[in-house]
Amino acid sequence: MDSITQNKRYLPHEISTKINSVKLYRQTKDIGFVCRRYHISKASLMRWNKQYDGTKESLEPKSHKPLTPHPNSHTEEELKWIKDYHRRNPNISICELYGKLREDKAYSRHPGSLYRVFVRLGFRKKVESTKKKSKHLGKYDTPEAIGEKWQMDVKYVPKSCDSRDEKEQYYQYTVIEEASRKRFIYAYQEQSSYSTVDFFKRAITYFGYAPNILQTDNGSEFTHTKKTKRIHPLDVFCNTYGIAHKTIRPRTPWHNGKVERSHRNDQERFYNHLNFYSFEDLQEQMKRYLYRSNNIPMAVLGWKSPNQKQHELGGQ
Repeated sequence: MDSITQNKRYLPHEISTKINSVKLYRQTKDIGFVCRRYHISKASLMRWNKQYDGTKESLEPKSHKPLTPHPNSHTEEELKWIKDYHRRNPNISICELYGKLREDKAYSRHPGSLYRVFVRLGFRKKVESTKKKSKHLGKYDTPEAIGEKWQMDVKYVPKSCDSRDEKEQYYQYTVIEEASRKRFIYAYQEQSSYSTVDFFKRAITYFGYAPNILQTDNGSEFTHTKKTKRIHPLDVFCNTYGIAHKTIRPRTPWHNGKVERSHRNDQERFYNHLNFYSFEDLQEQMKRYLYRSNNIPMAVLGWKSPNQKQHELGGQ
């Protein structure tokens, strides 16, 4: 027994070991001798002896799967819904699928249950979390009322999405209402202070109100990066309408975490599958994606969509 390594001792016994040990026991009737020879326990030998009927299959490992499904498991109809939605859109995310099922089919199960079914059906690989606890401690004070604070940022539109031979660089401007996570996005051909002010005006029109605070990073499209007596056009606009423009500390993008996270979602849900043929085509597809993204439930909102949360808080 001491000659068996610790790892090998707990490996499943081979079929040949089971068969030979049972045959030897039936010949000798000496339990101790057989157990010592094959390095097995008395309980295992007795169990195999009871199971063995002369065929190899009788000693094959038995499935532990229940003979009847769990009473709370997904029904065949629910599984069909999931398969149908995935067939129509193989790139659909769990959150988006959950929202569609709940809205269209009165689906009432927990999102975690849907995730396990999604993995079991092979539509998504189970990913172990590699997220480390952030070093940037301190609870972020998220406003509870709409209109308190917006976060704004710019994302490069990947050139790989441009189907033309001569590709151009475009930019996605994004603003997010912190309280409801509702967003407004718009495409521009240049990343400039003019684009920023124009976008901010469009965002105010889209939401129907202006925020008390606008939070941005320190990019030149949002603020002057060097000391100067000139006032940035965005600050001129904010001062005119009584909006406080707050910039985060340099090299601390997590302070604008909500809009940064939304850009990662855009990459996964939109740009990884996007092909456009003109700037106008990009704008049109972005407009449709904006409507779609604002209707995807979010765990942080209690599995409500940004539009639902916005409406709950009294917005449009």
